[in-house]
Amino acid sequence: MIGLIGGLALLIFLTMRGMNLLVAGPLCALFVAVLSGLPLFPQLVGEGEANFVGNYMTGFSGFIASWYLMFLLGAIFGKVMEDSGAADSVSKWIVSKLGMKRAVLAIIIACAVLTYGGVSLFVVAFSVYPMAVSLFREANLPRRFIPAALAFGSVTFTMTSAGSPEIQNWIPIEYLGTSPYAGWEVSLIVAVFMMVFGYWWLGKMIKKAISRGESFIARENDPVNEDKALPHPLTGLVPLVVVLIISFVFHDSLQQSALIIALLGGVIATYLLNRKYFKSFWNAVSEGTLGALLALGNTAAVVGFGGVAKAVPAFEVAVNAMTSIPGSPLIGGAIAVSVIAGMTGSASGGQAIALPLLAPHYMDMGVNTEALHRVVAISSGALDSLPHNGYVVTTVRAICGESHQDAYNPVGAVTVIVPLLGVILAIILFSLGLGI
Repeated sequence: MIGLIGGLALLIFLTMRGMNLLVAGPLCALFVAVLSGLPLFPQLVGEGEANFVGNYMTGFSGFIASWYLMFLLGAIFGKVMEDSGAADSVSKWIVSKLGMKRAVLAIIIACAVLTYGGVSLFVVAFSVYPMAVSLFREANLPRRFIPAALAFGSVTFTMTSAGSPEIQNWIPIEYLGTSPYAGWEVSLIVAVFMMVFGYWWLGKMIKKAISRGESFIARENDPVNEDKALPHPLTGLVPLVVVLIISFVFHDSLQQSALIIALLGGVIATYLLNRKYFKSFWNAVSEGTLGALLALGNTAAVVGFGGVAKAVPAFEVAVNAMTSIPGSPLIGGAIAVSVIAGMTGSASGGQAIALPLLAPHYMDMGVNTEALHRVVAISSGALDSLPHNGYVVTTVRAICGESHQDAYNPVGAVTVIVPLLGVILAIILFSLGLGI
């Protein structure tokens, strides 16, 4: 248990200190393996038995196999939107309509619409980042808050809400026999609370930073804000709408593979509508490819750590302790899923591990399955966003180019604390009989 908790704490510490995750991931996994007595190499165990190298690389390569094409096309889509000036055009139009003070709100809404439309969280960050840079530059806001704005719009009030096509809302269906709209009345109230409170808190943190003299600092690799002709805002918005519509149409039949068609459609639409505005289309494709590889490698390094953590005996002990919490099933379910999601750095991982054990036990007790579905979904999106989470690492480091030291505190506030408050509110509302 010291190895498991110590390895997780070490991973969070090294991530916050800025250590390269391709080194920190396997190093912390090795710490877990050594203190847990896990054999180090596949040659030392029988075929299929747990070992450090085998389990780490299975987690690492499995993530790449599942997500490579989505990361690649998502990063390329973000880059061509940036290079063509489409992102700048849309951001200037939004600022003209909402005003400079609403720049952060515009980013949150863009992320929320794409997430609720079925676009993967990772891809949303790639797609909206160029627009976020433009908006923050126009409004002269400290850029270290961009990851918080992207994450808040993607992984809080939309990801786990009733009707969301994201996997975090669909995993409980398999175990509880519910629908994606389970507990929608409570879900709506919690989503509105998270949106309003989180936006207010993020705005307050940004204002405090500005009062200390922080402002937008440009970088060499930023899209240059030249006085060049920009595409019409409508031709900048159309590619985003294309991604949204295609992913929505094919989501049921192809699930996450629908994103491959959707993002390819977005890239093609951006090129066809804005081709005369490109500085260099193929340079944008090349830069997007390199960005995708960096983001994919960083995330896979953390997923590999989870592969080793799940293989050690202490993990099973921790899961058994979490899934046998006495008292209210809603409170027990929320704690179990949230803690396991934190240990694995994955919201879907927390649900997939906890629900097969929790669901039959709680259903025998006569729990309302719709209430349990919604509480489990919302709670999975809280502690999963600790510093070592793959999405957090990708968004902060690979996409936004920030350090955890500068950017994580606001990210943690809006993606850990706000959802935790949302879970508490959901449990209270269900306990009062709302939506049951």
